[in-house]
Amino acid sequence: MTSRPEHLPERLALISDVQAAEFISTGLLEGREDVPSIALNKTAERLPGDDARRRLNRVRDLIEHALNRFGNERPTTADAWLAPRLHETLRLTRREAAEKGFWTYLALGVAPDYVVWRHLSEPKADGSPGRVARDRFIGPHYKQTFARLWWAAELFRDGADYRPVVVACGNQDMLNSALRLDVIDHRPTALALVRLIERGTVRTGREVNALTSAVNAAAATLMYDVIALDVERDREPLRDWIEGAESSLPSPRNELPQGPDEERAPKEAVDRLIVHFEELFAYAQVRGRTSDESE
Repeated sequence: MTSRPEHLPERLALISDVQAAEFISTGLLEGREDVPSIALNKTAERLPGDDARRRLNRVRDLIEHALNRFGNERPTTADAWLAPRLHETLRLTRREAAEKGFWTYLALGVAPDYVVWRHLSEPKADGSPGRVARDRFIGPHYKQTFARLWWAAELFRDGADYRPVVVACGNQDMLNSALRLDVIDHRPTALALVRLIERGTVRTGREVNALTSAVNAAAATLMYDVIALDVERDREPLRDWIEGAESSLPSPRNELPQGPDEERAPKEAVDRLIVHFEELFAYAQVRGRTSDESE
């Protein structure tokens, strides 16, 4: 199995897709080879500055804890634990998180062993080995191993509260489908979807997919940010939270961390959308659901 990188520098870095392609071999995708970390770090571009957020060991220590904690369980179980802690450890702005090369370096230069452990498929019936999809290393934000967790934490958190993130990331169908939708950037929408999972209104993967499809389709004619107003975002708490990285302790392992101390989404806005989404779901096309069950 792919191992921890032999060489881990002090600082995080960026690497482009073109540069990364040289290091994504068939052997790596099949979990048989390691990333040549010394060569990769000669290619990577070091992040400027000297603040605590750039320290590689903070991220690596967190990921190693996840591997030790969930190594004997189904890899999917790690998502709900890692997402809020990765978000709190990195303390990125959305602009910084939009830098694709950052996530590519995290996957190849910091934790390729985690990527392989988390996403290696089972061997095929014909005896051919399992593989990790390339987009788990260099894919879009809703596919790449670490970007998808960070963005899930960013979009589903309710101010400083990461509990909705745990619910969303604990449901693979929600994690896989919702991150593709533009409407999820509206906090009351994201939180209403989480509440429907918590209530048991939607349970199965098919139901989650039907709900998110219906919500997304309805957004073409109904603007959720108009009928369910969110509060205006204050940037000061985020700046304070980022500056606090210099003196922060490692992200707690056994309890949830705290995000930036932003105002929560208005409860009345979330409740309004819960009612609306329940109505949409009642008429949604769910594969395998009978007409009696939808009435």
